[in-house]
Amino acid sequence: MNPTLTNAWSRLAEHANSLTHTHLRHLFAIDSKRAQHFCAEACGILLDYSKNRINDDSLRHLFDLADACDLRTHILAMFEGEAINTTENRAVLHTALRAQGEAHVQVGGHDVIPDIRAVRARTHTFAKAVREGRWLGHTGQVIRDVVNIGIGGSDLGPLMVCEALRPYADGPRVHFVSNVDNLHLLQTLKGLDPASTLFIVASKTFTTVETLTNARSARHWLVEALGSEAAVAKHFVAISTNREKVTEFGIDADNMFGFWDWVGGRYSLWSAIGLPIEIAIGPERFDELLAGAAAMDLHFRTAPLKENLPVILALLGIWNINFLGFTSQVIAPYNQTLYRLPAYLQQLDMESNGKHVRVEGETVSYGTGPVIWGEPGINGQHAYFQLLHQGSRIIPVDFILALSQPGQTDPHRRTLIASCLAQSSALMSGRTAAEVRAEMQARGVAAAQIETLLPHRVFDGNRPSNTLLLKDLSPRSLGALIALYEHKVFVQGSIWGINSFDQWGVELGKQLAVGLEKRLEGAETPAYDGSTEMLLAYVARQKTKTR
Repeated sequence: MNPTLTNAWSRLAEHANSLTHTHLRHLFAIDSKRAQHFCAEACGILLDYSKNRINDDSLRHLFDLADACDLRTHILAMFEGEAINTTENRAVLHTALRAQGEAHVQVGGHDVIPDIRAVRARTHTFAKAVREGRWLGHTGQVIRDVVNIGIGGSDLGPLMVCEALRPYADGPRVHFVSNVDNLHLLQTLKGLDPASTLFIVASKTFTTVETLTNARSARHWLVEALGSEAAVAKHFVAISTNREKVTEFGIDADNMFGFWDWVGGRYSLWSAIGLPIEIAIGPERFDELLAGAAAMDLHFRTAPLKENLPVILALLGIWNINFLGFTSQVIAPYNQTLYRLPAYLQQLDMESNGKHVRVEGETVSYGTGPVIWGEPGINGQHAYFQLLHQGSRIIPVDFILALSQPGQTDPHRRTLIASCLAQSSALMSGRTAAEVRAEMQARGVAAAQIETLLPHRVFDGNRPSNTLLLKDLSPRSLGALIALYEHKVFVQGSIWGINSFDQWGVELGKQLAVGLEKRLEGAETPAYDGSTEMLLAYVARQKTKTR
């Protein structure tokens, strides 16, 4: 159903107008229990959403919208393996990758759980062999460094998790290469010993141009150093489904780990794509990551909508985007090891819901996916937070803070927590002219100077945010956090009526790049647009000058 045709949508539009001039300070003043009222907790995560421009009526209308769009049916369809990726006629079953216990998930009449667990058993065995020094390189040396070569979902997810769980890393050092700019590969390989380096090439089709270009260069580096083509089989493994291409590269097919077309790239870290995570932190802790995500899956599937963390987070986003006009969203993690989380969530959200047509092919008449951006909040306070506090645009923020993790000590921990809570409070409350004047008067500032500085030091406040507190930053907690955002994105796509699981815009760029690379190699190709032709000509002239 088109959400704009529901009564709930109309009521939300009217209701938003009634809150236009309502300040969050006022909402807190009239309800002493507001913070307790507008919070929810599950799977070791507390979500405080009291600093949003909402009241009880807002939530009631939002939950009515979810019901009008038949959200529960959409949730059930995903978990039961229906082909909800309609443009590719595929199921969407990243949740099956972390299913626990005696689970059974049917795809086309076939239970996929045994297949999943068979591949996981192989990755576990391989990871243990590498970690325990039983997998030896071509010259008999143990593996000390692992380089994952991938791009997009084959890089962002595993990289983010490996960095987030770095305090748990007790295996070989894990590195990631994604950029086809060869400096990324060269800088990564600098200082590594080819005899003790293992490469993981992550490409479902084993045809991804950027990944294969980097993989071939890495192969050349290895063979040149070790003096034998046979070395490839002991220093390269593949995460792929294309056995022919993998073996043609020189990788032993026994060292190819597959996954399925119902695993989207941005949801694939739970699959064999997570092999670098397993090598870094160990299979047992990888299983804990899966268990944390599975716990959030269970919560999402069974909790009432009014207590459901992914549903609440998603509906607040819809409220901000479609009814308050806030079309951007900041992700501000405060733990340093979560520094890659914003980049990961950019792909998860923007590749999923960056769509302008509904499932039926009808052009939408309302906003869909927000612009996701951010950096660690503790540094951001001294950088982009200025715009959040006093900029002309209002941009909601998700503050994310794990209260403990291995290696954290006071007073660092106290300062970290205080900084996070202070920023969310400041965005909500702001600072009035009267407060600024009183503060400067107390400091003895001259009256004329006060009036000059006053406009610059006033903060309007009333800027919405969520605060997500994790009890710790363990593999289990991280798994739950990632799954929370996965399901948030799914809920928003379901209500907007778009397909969150294809990415045809990404595919177009890939197709054009193939032809352009041929032109750069000197081949004749059809003419491109005027701008592209001008840029190609400029590139050709510069190439001539450097010869």
